[in-house]
Amino acid sequence: MTITAAADGSALGNPGPAGWAWVIDDAQWRAGGWPRATNNQGELMAVLDLLHATAHRSDERLTVLCDSQYVINSLTKWMPGWKRRGWKKGDGKPVLNRELLERLDAALRGRDVVFEWVKGHAGHPLNEAADLRARAAATAFQRGTTPDVGPGLPDSAPTPTTDPTPQHPSSSATLF
Repeated sequence: MTITAAADGSALGNPGPAGWAWVIDDAQWRAGGWPRATNNQGELMAVLDLLHATAHRSDERLTVLCDSQYVINSLTKWMPGWKRRGWKKGDGKPVLNRELLERLDAALRGRDVVFEWVKGHAGHPLNEAADLRARAAATAFQRGTTPDVGPGLPDSAPTPTTDPTPQHPSSSATLF
């Protein structure tokens, strides 16, 4: 069996109040965010939280629908070179969002994950649902209110590593 989910991020300002979300269907989704982060951090966090939420189903293929070429290329093309170069880009500069990428690298190990690009804001139902929830989380942080974090997956037990509302993406104590 294959799990298919859309993952998306949103930032109101870049950086600014930010949100992330993943959606399998109307009954299985989760969102979160931060008072200040970038769109790319939201995009990465959506995938990371999805991987953790589905870890108990790691024997199933996970198809991640994503409108971010940055996320797809980071995880499928660029990461091996970055790791070989000590998390440096080809120009020798440090890789941005390294902590999130390292956590994604660990979460992807042993998983059958396929990333599919979908055009953002083009009417794809799952992508639109993830975008709406990520934007709602970013808006909640902008307003100083608590975002709707969603139901998650009914058959997954919450763990400290899947807290849907981290305070900041670079804080290891509160990332999940």
